Amino acid sequence: MVKELERAGLPVVHVCTVTPISLTVGANRIVPAIAIPHPLGNPALDKDEEKKLRRKLVEKALRALQTEVDGQKVFED
Repeated sequence: MVKELERAGLPVVHVCTVTPISLTVGANRIVPAIAIPHPLGNPALDKDEEKKLRRKLVEKALRALQTEVDGQKVFED
């Protein structure tokens, strides 16, 4: 699905917990997530800290979306 959206001219960011799978399926912009049971958060954190964590992840995905790539790129930090 990611490759088809990119082929249609829509940039896509694949936020995932297992980056080798994203690389295998051919995603161009890959943002590693937090953990398999909670990819976009950490319920062990207090409310404010989890909000900061989620914001950081979304901002990273937005930066990845704005970045021109030629091939696959994993956006670590």
